[in-house]
Formats: sequence, C-alpha cells, structure tokens
Amino acid sequence: MSERGAESGGVSPAVTWGLLAAFAVHDLEELATLPGWAAAQVDRLRESHPRVPESVWSAMTVTPGHAATAIGLMGLVVGAASADGARTGGRSPFFQTVLAGFGLHAVSHVAQSAGLGRYTPGVVTAPLVVAPFSLWAWRELRRGGVLGEADARTTVAAAMLFPLGILGVHAAAFGVRRLARRAGPRRPAAPRRGGRAAADRSVTAQPGRPRKRA
Repeated sequence: MSERGAESGGVSPAVTWGLLAAFAVHDLEELATLPGWAAAQVDRLRESHPRVPESVWSAMTVTPGHAATAIGLMGLVVGAASADGARTGGRSPFFQTVLAGFGLHAVSHVAQSAGLGRYTPGVVTAPLVVAPFSLWAWRELRRGGVLGEADARTTVAAAMLFPLGILGVHAAAFGVRRLARRAGPRRPAAPRRGGRAAADRSVTAQPGRPRKRA
C-alpha cells in the first residue's frame, strides 16, 4: 500500500495495478482469437446474405493489426485509470468507473456466448479472471473506506457507457490504420509498356545515326 493510501485508508496497489494486469490477461485471449473468429462470422453472414455488397463485408473484417491497435488503445485507457487509482489510493472516480465497466464487461461476454451458442473471444477469461478480480477489487474498495453507497451507484451508472468506449477504440483503430496506410511508402510507378521498344524505334528512325549495341 502506498504511503498516502496507508495514511488515508486507501487500498493496496494490487487493487489498482491489478486492474491493468487482469485486463492484459483477458485481452491476450481476445488478441489471439478475435481476427479468426470475426473472419468466420463474416463468411457465415456472407453466405446467408449474398446480395449484400462485398464492401460491407470488407468493412467488417478485423485484421490482426486492427485488433492489436484497438486493444493497445484500450490498454492506454486502463493503464491511465490504474495509475490514477494508485495515486489516489483507489479514490479516483476515473479508476472506479473503469473498474466497474471492466467487471460488467464480463457479463456481456458470457451473455454473447450464451446467445450465439458458441465460443466468442474473451469468454474464457471473462468468468475466470475478469469477474473474480472485479468483485475482489470492489470489496477491497469498500473495506478500505474509499467507496460509499452513493459513489457505487454513480460509478456503476457511468460504467454502463463502457461498451461505447470499446466501440470508440475500434473506430479509432480504423482511423489509425487508415492513416498509417496513407503515410506508408508508395510503390514506384511501373514502367510504361513498350518504352524500350519505342526508344529503339525512335533511334532506328533517325537516318545516319548508328544504333548503339547493347
């Protein structure tokens, strides 16, 4: 526990920095499985709806680069929340909101898998890592005296916006990847067809000028 947290009844760094660690474990599963899973879903939808333009399915494709970018951006948010939580001994509203949203995120994973009747990315670590850690951390906040009833209700209400944050990082990932493609090195222009032959013909057409041998 930090000095400030110990003096004011804060929580252990295991609670605050544990959020970032739990996020890393959970999102490693998503990083490993999301691109392949999304591709399979797109193929299934393409077969079911053949009249939908191919551009729609291309927009729904999740590449490994996109998944890594989106997860990295969310990791920055979670890391900032953990740091703020450690700085304030767990009192940070930002930290508490992200913690609550992270815990509720486990429920959405399990519900999605149950609704589809099959595996979805993140569903293994959601009940094994995300939910247990979130419940433990929430109890530690109460035990440390840094979370009141009113604070809990407000935090949970704000955490309902967590899915919007996930959509936001995916939209940002699309933007980042597009900018990276535009800023990347351009391919050299292909030589025009018949350029050498045309030059040879031009030299040959000039009377009195010997043609150079290759």
